[in-house]
Amino acid sequence: MAEGSVKPGHGADGSATCHRLQEARDKIVDQLAQVIVGQREVIEELLISLFSRGHCLLEGVPGLAKTLMISTLARTLNLSFSRIQFTPDLMPADITGTEIIEENRATGARERRFLEGPVFSNIILADEINRTPPKTQAALLEAMQERQVTVGRIRHPLTDPFFVLATQNPIEQEGTYPLPEAQQDRFMFKVFVRYPTFEDEFEIARRTTTIESDEIQPVLSGSEILQLQRMVREVPISEHVIRYALSLVRQTRLGYPGVPDFVEQQLAWGSGPRAVQFLILGGKARALLDGRTHVSTDDIQALARPVLRHRLLVNFAAESEGVTPDAIVERLLEITPTKEDELTRDARFQKIFAS
Repeated sequence: MAEGSVKPGHGADGSATCHRLQEARDKIVDQLAQVIVGQREVIEELLISLFSRGHCLLEGVPGLAKTLMISTLARTLNLSFSRIQFTPDLMPADITGTEIIEENRATGARERRFLEGPVFSNIILADEINRTPPKTQAALLEAMQERQVTVGRIRHPLTDPFFVLATQNPIEQEGTYPLPEAQQDRFMFKVFVRYPTFEDEFEIARRTTTIESDEIQPVLSGSEILQLQRMVREVPISEHVIRYALSLVRQTRLGYPGVPDFVEQQLAWGSGPRAVQFLILGGKARALLDGRTHVSTDDIQALARPVLRHRLLVNFAAESEGVTPDAIVERLLEITPTKEDELTRDARFQKIFAS
């Protein structure tokens, strides 16, 4: 399969780039291991999202340490951290901040002053984001995409790095407000937090029922994270790997030439251009975290599910039969050739490339 090499990373420079990112990853994982048992795949996807400058949506039943994982990750980074507990009565101004009228004691004049809300931090934990009404959920949209908050006519830039980690509970849907597709699309990954294995749950039971203390040490500063994020974006990617990522995404769009029959029958809506962007950025970060100075189709395959699962909307018939977005992604991975010559010669994909 075709591969690209790191532009600033030929020879010793490329090895140094990989080493720096691997070293940062290992330090963070070591700190998290003091508190979090298992969940290595979840942690890996969180770090890929962090170094790719993306946001993450975590879904899992209560008690799987989603909130603890995020708060511990924040402690390993020397960054400001805010936790927002989303509730049905939470208002947009409770997140973004509000303007107040303040009297200047020296002059007696009254002036407007903006009081920053909790979104003005480097890491935001949006806890149970589906517990609040859409207008409050939408307050995060501008912050996540534009990295700014507009109050009145004034734009207030957010601090960089800026990383939103949201959690939602898939059960107890009464009184909840599922995230609209437009807001879900702002998240780079949707990560499923699953039940631990027997060995991991045994260790969780042992640790949490005794007296133990953790000493989490911050291992990265904000400037170091920004530098590592720039390194990820400097990794070029071959045209074949870009074409492979495009092939996966464009096969989800109904009504276009070359789209598989099962997609037409089971999907109500497909993925937009952000899916391709996040597949490529995530592939670059994953390659460097694995110590490689090239991106391969294996990286795209590994990230296809967390990138695409919240961007595919199954129709009623498929949902009634238990078809999930992950199952559709799995079938797309099976029918999409990874080798360049096979992909370009296939008549169906020629239609996709020409559309």
